[in-house]
Amino acid sequence: MPQQRFLIRFLTAASIVVALIAQAAYSEQKYDAFNMARAAGVLHDAYDNVKKHYYDPKFHGLDWDARYAAAKEKMKSITSLGQGFGITAGMLDELNDSHTFFQAPARPYKVDYGYRFQMFGNDCFVTRVRPGTEAVGKVNPGDQVLGYNGYGVNRGDLWKLNYYFNNLAPAQASTLAFRDLAGKEQKLTINAKIKQEKQVADLTRDTDFWASIRESESADHLVRQRVVERDDVTIWKVPQFDLTNDEVDRIFGTARKHKSLIIDLRGNPGGAVDTMERMAGNLFDHEIKIADRVGRKELKPAIAKSRGKDIFTGKLVVLIDSESASASEVFSRVVQLEKRGTVVGDQSAGAVMEALDYSNSQGQDVKFFYGFSVTEADLIMKDGNSLEHVGVTPDVIINPTAKDLADGSDPVLAKAAELADLKLDAAAAGKLFPFEWAPN
Repeated sequence: MPQQRFLIRFLTAASIVVALIAQAAYSEQKYDAFNMARAAGVLHDAYDNVKKHYYDPKFHGLDWDARYAAAKEKMKSITSLGQGFGITAGMLDELNDSHTFFQAPARPYKVDYGYRFQMFGNDCFVTRVRPGTEAVGKVNPGDQVLGYNGYGVNRGDLWKLNYYFNNLAPAQASTLAFRDLAGKEQKLTINAKIKQEKQVADLTRDTDFWASIRESESADHLVRQRVVERDDVTIWKVPQFDLTNDEVDRIFGTARKHKSLIIDLRGNPGGAVDTMERMAGNLFDHEIKIADRVGRKELKPAIAKSRGKDIFTGKLVVLIDSESASASEVFSRVVQLEKRGTVVGDQSAGAVMEALDYSNSQGQDVKFFYGFSVTEADLIMKDGNSLEHVGVTPDVIINPTAKDLADGSDPVLAKAAELADLKLDAAAAGKLFPFEWAPN
């Protein structure tokens, strides 16, 4: 069943998955005729959803039927569900579309490698190390990542590796090649922290039902909107676009009490179209066309309707980075094209399409849930260009150094504060929105 229109980048599989599917996933179920049928069913659903709903009926020149036939042939030689999922993901990747991808079923275990890394410019650095994991003492924030599980690290492929090793086929350990702050190069294998969970959840039972509720509440807490008021500046951390109109208007009501507004979209993968349009409508005294929507059929353009006298009219600074994607990129580019504010930070992800979510399941009493995101429209901005595979170039390009990451400083937010007429040094800026790990 399709859900609301969204502009959000899930960490999707790509061509590199095809080369990885031979690797075994942790704790795979025995691959028998039952699971073989499951894998084949998932592949067919992927083919069918794209065939029916993809925005380009010519599939960018691909023979979609032939690609499906080739994928079915590959399925004959797999030995695990994880490998089958890799073939499905790889087939969808041939469209080279950031918003058409496979949402794999949840696994009965969680894998935490103990560290996070991110691209800054053309370099990749460790940004976080989780307490209580084997990564502590082995790697540190500010270490430059040179290789991950035997693969080179670059802007084009990092998110593909993240998808495979975090979502499609989690492993019991990871191998990291890195250069530390002293310049010493090392290559270490780090055991992951693995939490085994139930193979089957029965939501008619109180224990399973409330466990599901608690997990959902924890996830919601991590992506909550955070607002700080300092002197005559409002600083708004927007983890994703998931607000109602009333919630958007309430935060802009706070911003209207101040002369400047900083909207921090770093790490924001996007979200609901309605939220993005409402935020834009709070910044302009007239209706603006955000983008033309080009799809299989004629579509109405994306429009932001002004809130008139209730808009924020002060100085605006927007922050983005390499993990800012989809709706956050569209919003930032609108700010640039309409000359409404200053965009600061790093080149964005270049993952901008509009998609619908299609859920699928197999089984009767015991359900096997999975889904697909399928692009319904390309977005053409006011300048006649698409942001897909391009991204947004900030007006002011600035990234943290390795030492900044090691110290927990945030020179990007400090620069934004300077542009907003607020005195805030990098050390203080780094403490403004403390990072939080998900419960494990």
